[in-house]
Amino acid sequence: MDIKDFHKATNPARTLKARNEEDQKCYIDFSEVRGEDIISTLKDSITIWNPDEPTCNLFTGHIGCGKSTELLRLQVELEAADFYVVYFESSEDLEITDVDIADVFLAIASRISKSLEEIVLEEPKKFQELLQGAWNILNSEVTGVKGKFAGQDIGYTVDGQKLSLSLGIGEITTKMKSDPTLRTKINQYLAPQKTNLIKAINQELLEPAISKLKQQGKNGLVVIVDNLDRIENTVKPWGRTQQEYIFVDQGEYLTQLNCHVIYTMPLALKFSNEYGILTQRFPERPKILPMVPVKYSDGSIHQQGLELMRQMILARAFPNLAPEDRLNKITDIFDTPATLDRLCQVSGGHVRDILKLLNPWIMKDKKFPLQGNTLEQIIRDQRNDFSLRLSAEEWQLLRHVKETKEVSDDLGYQKLIRSRFVFEYRDQGELWFDINPILAESEKLSE
Repeated sequence: MDIKDFHKATNPARTLKARNEEDQKCYIDFSEVRGEDIISTLKDSITIWNPDEPTCNLFTGHIGCGKSTELLRLQVELEAADFYVVYFESSEDLEITDVDIADVFLAIASRISKSLEEIVLEEPKKFQELLQGAWNILNSEVTGVKGKFAGQDIGYTVDGQKLSLSLGIGEITTKMKSDPTLRTKINQYLAPQKTNLIKAINQELLEPAISKLKQQGKNGLVVIVDNLDRIENTVKPWGRTQQEYIFVDQGEYLTQLNCHVIYTMPLALKFSNEYGILTQRFPERPKILPMVPVKYSDGSIHQQGLELMRQMILARAFPNLAPEDRLNKITDIFDTPATLDRLCQVSGGHVRDILKLLNPWIMKDKKFPLQGNTLEQIIRDQRNDFSLRLSAEEWQLLRHVKETKEVSDDLGYQKLIRSRFVFEYRDQGELWFDINPILAESEKLSE
């Protein structure tokens, strides 16, 4: 394999696409060692148990643990079951440092309307009234927003111009994301009307669209809102953290869309004092995607998890080989099999972190086989980087996690989880926690 091809194949920013045949050769199913096939659980909830009733599910896990890859696989499986699926990454539409509930609903409405443009719906009069007010704010605050838009059957008129629904909402969400002052003003206008906004989305977009989809042989509509777990935990002007505001204070509204919806949720909320209230806001408890275990809680090697992590790397080098044949090629890529095992174990089973170690390693060595001493240098550099960000109190929290394999709801632990200093695992249904292996080797833990 060419070293440049391997570098490209191990890009940590690239999400494996379920529709891409080459990507699927690199896909490894970790569900058996993770403790549950959560994607099958979500699929069954929609296709078997509630095909004709709206469902709302939360999906969470460490950022980079593979949620997007699994959700894209879910999209393909739902489409195979004749459901129409709208999947989108909310970070493309929302400013994750400052999110309001109206932002979320406008982003959803924009993506649905754009995806369903070929379905001719009646003119959305209630929506038109709500968006007219937002457009008035937009036109008064920003110059140059008036342009020519192609007329659509599902359009409405703004200042004599015919806009399609998707273009109209899309223009608003784009301007809101880039202009914080404008975002605040439009949210101040829409927030008190969120009940009417949801009602308009349901009655003038979702319900007629689902009816038309069923006439075309579809079983329903599913919306997957990815990357909402990335919203930052900044504090709102009234003192509420952004994550708790969206998922706890406004959680009830997130459940009111009349279609199947899956939101990704920040994992740190699981350790919030508000988690009990959050679970009361949603019909189902959040589904959690844990790390791939490469060891057990007692420190012994988890052979099956380690083997799957090996295959994750080898599949990117030799996608066309059978798993057992890839094992015979380890020394074509690494100086020894032990070096590959070292990479897998120090990643802690975090599927993006292992690529973040491997990708710069390839760039440093520039040729095969990759050398173990280069990996150790990268590990030391990353450990030093992590250590600089930790306070004395946080080191003490890490020592507690090391000893007990537990995490409490203390705010310090929330930071440890979000910053990937602590990982969550599942063993025969029981959850346990451990320190990121890169930090676990620090001398400060024994001080």
